[in-house]
Amino acid sequence: MWCDIGVNLFSSQFDKDRAAVIERAAQADVAQLLLIGSDIDESRQNSAFCLQHSGCFSTAGVHPHQAANVKSDWLIELQALSRQAEVVAIGECGLDFNRDFSPRDQQQQVFAEQLQLAGLCGKPVYLHERDAFTTQLAMLKEQQVSHGVVHCFTGDVTQLKAYLELGLYIGITGWVCDERRGEALQQALNYIPSDKLLLETDAPYLLPRTIQPKPKSRRNEPAYLPVVAQMVARLTNRSMDELATLTWQNSRRLFGFQHSLSTAYA
Repeated sequence: MWCDIGVNLFSSQFDKDRAAVIERAAQADVAQLLLIGSDIDESRQNSAFCLQHSGCFSTAGVHPHQAANVKSDWLIELQALSRQAEVVAIGECGLDFNRDFSPRDQQQQVFAEQLQLAGLCGKPVYLHERDAFTTQLAMLKEQQVSHGVVHCFTGDVTQLKAYLELGLYIGITGWVCDERRGEALQQALNYIPSDKLLLETDAPYLLPRTIQPKPKSRRNEPAYLPVVAQMVARLTNRSMDELATLTWQNSRRLFGFQHSLSTAYA
């Protein structure tokens, strides 16, 4: 059984077949899904969906792209969401200095408040970072963050070691299957301790380039997580069974998933 710790299930790309996406994941033995909340509304949608679908859990947070769009009561609403049992992490939060869809000072303020909330509620942070590593690392150290996951890690060995020194888990996506952009990540993979490795699709994004045949839609989905796992298993000299077991255990340890293998998707 597999756990996909990164699914953007309420992306418009899934509007026409969301239920079928969930069913295909189950058929591919992807038995637990962590839905990503990128703003308050999406976090609410995720939470409601999880209440109706065993094996699904959610993050709740504000992505740096959305930092400029928060309402005055956003933190109160996020605090309420954080108390829900199906919400197992705070985020997707962090900094994105690549596109700067929100001013950097607003990104940092919204990020800092989410780090503080995660500490208060005892839930892990679900981290996003792009072209902002130095600033983000400094903020994590200032807030003494040690409980969370670096979502969709695409960095190099130096960045990886810095995150690991904080005690963070590392989420690996189909980026590792990209022969053009994924070389640094492939080299960094063997530096990830067995007890810090997690797998995710970031669906509908980052379709693994190694998938054959490629879906006509070019859309990624949780059912393709084993394709990511195959590459990780090969690069780390693990069997698929070994990788499935350790990543399942890691996801349960970090997020406190309450469903066992026998009850997932019951």
